[in-house]
This record gives sequence, C-alpha cells and structure tokens, in this order.
Amino acid sequence: MIDLLSSGLVQTVVIGSALLGLVGGTLGSFAVLRRQSLLGDALSHAALPGVCLGFLVAGGRDLGAVLVGAFVTGALAALAMLVIVRRTALKTDAALGIVLSVFFAVGIVLVTLIQTRDGTGSLGLMTFLFGQAAAILRSDLWIMGGVTAVALLLVLAFWKEFKLVSFDPGFARVQGLPVATLEAALTVMVALAIVVGLQLVGVVLMVAMLIAPAAAARQWVTGLGGMVLLSGAIGAASGVAGALISAASRGLATGPVVVLVVTSVVLVSILLAPERGIVWQALAGRAARNRMVDGRVLVTLRGLAQAHGDAGYATEQGMLDAALGAPAPRSLAALARRGLVRPVRHPPETTLHWELTEDGHAEAAALAARRGRERAR
Repeated sequence: MIDLLSSGLVQTVVIGSALLGLVGGTLGSFAVLRRQSLLGDALSHAALPGVCLGFLVAGGRDLGAVLVGAFVTGALAALAMLVIVRRTALKTDAALGIVLSVFFAVGIVLVTLIQTRDGTGSLGLMTFLFGQAAAILRSDLWIMGGVTAVALLLVLAFWKEFKLVSFDPGFARVQGLPVATLEAALTVMVALAIVVGLQLVGVVLMVAMLIAPAAAARQWVTGLGGMVLLSGAIGAASGVAGALISAASRGLATGPVVVLVVTSVVLVSILLAPERGIVWQALAGRAARNRMVDGRVLVTLRGLAQAHGDAGYATEQGMLDAALGAPAPRSLAALARRGLVRPVRHPPETTLHWELTEDGHAEAAALAARRGRERAR
C-alpha cells in the first residue's frame, strides 16, 4: 500500500477520486431527496455535446475548455428540464427523457464529426466518454478542486434555503423564497458535480457517483445534515478505495471499480442498516411476531387460571397448545427465561404443566387491559 501511494500517478488518481466522491455525494443528496435520481443520468449525458464543443474550440484535449463546455450544456439541459416541467403538462420523468435523448443525440453527432475529421487526434475525447483516470494530470486537480470548493461553499451559504426547498417547496414559496431560482441553482450544481467526474468515470457512469452515496447514506441517517455529511464521506472513501484497488490490480479501469465499490456500499446499507435494512426489518418483524405469540400464551394461561378460579392453576402443555391452535414450546421457553412462567409437575399426571409467576400475572393483566382498550376504540 505504501509503495502504491508513493507513485505520483496513484496519488493524483486517489485525490481526484476523493474529490469526485465528495462533491457527488454532497450534491446527490439533494437530488435524491427531491426525487430526481435520474437527473444525474440526464445531465451527464447532456454534458457530452459540451465535451465535444470544448474539444473543438481548444483543438484537442484541454481539460479547462472541455469542462467549461460540459458545464454549459449540462446547465442548459438542467434549465430546459425545469422549463418543460413548469411550462407544459409533462412530468419530470418525461422531461428528463426528452432532455437526455436530445442532448445525447447531439453529442453522438459531434463525436462522429470529430472522429471523421481528426482521426487519431480524437482519441483524447474518449477519456471523457468512458473515463480514464490515468489521463488525469496534477494540473487537472486544481480545476477539480476549485469546482468542488465552489459547490461546497454554495451548499454552506444556502444551506437553509436548499433544505427547505428539498423538503417542502410549497412552504418555502409561502415564506417568500425564490423557489424556482433555488431549484435551478441546485440543478445547475448537479451539473457542476458531473463536470468534476467526467474524466474519471465518464458521462456513462457518472450518475452512480451522484446517487449511490446518497442512497447508502439515506439508509443510515434521518436528518439532512447527517445524510449530506455521510454521503460525502461514503463517496470520498469509495473513490479512494476504488482508485487503490484499480492501482493494485493491472488492467482494471479506475472509474468502473469506483462505481462498483460505492454500489457495494449501497447493497450493504440496504441489507444491514438499522431500522431500514432488509435484514434488520426481517429480524424486527420476526421479533414482533414472537412477542405477539408470547402475549397470546400469557393471556391464555391467565384466562385458564381465571376459568378455574385458581391463580396458581397449572395448565397442561397439550391443553395450552390446543387453546392456541399451535405448539408453543419456543414461547414458553422464552417466557420462562424472562421469569413470567415456570414449568411444574402435576401428579399423578406425568406430562409437563405451566403456570404463571407473579410477574407473569401482572404482564398478562396489562396485555389483556391493552387489548380491551384497543377493541373499545
């Protein structure tokens, strides 16, 4: 690992990947909360014409010109999408589909023209289509870092406004906030994040760096502040991990590896996150079902004791199973561990009997009272 980090190229790629993950995770949180997860996909594809125009203007692979062109067309696509949604009867998904297809089609036409005209000179253009981390230069990091800093400063400066617009645009409008302007700013900032990742992961995979960290963070936290911080951290860490894995393994492209790493974090989050994870919910559901069965056992034992006029009445396990309609050995064992029931012998019978303890009577009475209140509602 130390040998890898001693390489100047690896250091450059690692820093670039971290910057991409940080800005993508931060801005992607707002896109996810605004239910615009496909926005990143549309804008990343819409950046293709800008990449081509920047390539044509600069006469070659000039990162500054290419990124400016990508930002301009990405921002135009974002604004076009907002105009379509606000001025027509079309919904957001239809507007995104229109913008994506039209801008990407224009980009493909420009790519074909450049390849026809420049031949091998257009090879540098491919690094922005599919990503090529090895092509990142030290000087490129200053541009990427500047773009990241601008995006993060804008988030800090307009934090309250962006938060309100993301959760309740109607209330923000009532408060006199320029909702349309703020939504346009957020959308344009997503285009800004896409600009950062073009060279590393390309226009095709960039959407993953926007949505995946936010989707993973959403599983672990509930507040916007925590989500944005965790999403940025997941994005940055995934970028660094992917860059190092790619550097340690020959022939693995950095961009796709970074995307696979962050996707694996999403899968782990979906499975294991507290309260929202699939495994957690399955375990919680099982525990809830067990508690329900345990409650039925307690209430049944109490009812049988009351029917016989004996608080210490010992119920034969077969009778209890018949009353419940199913065997209850697991519940009885669990209740015994909690000190709510205890097994007893009832000579001359040889089968196992169960009776409520003092705590069990209190618990069963509380359950019966609660169920009575629920039925009375």
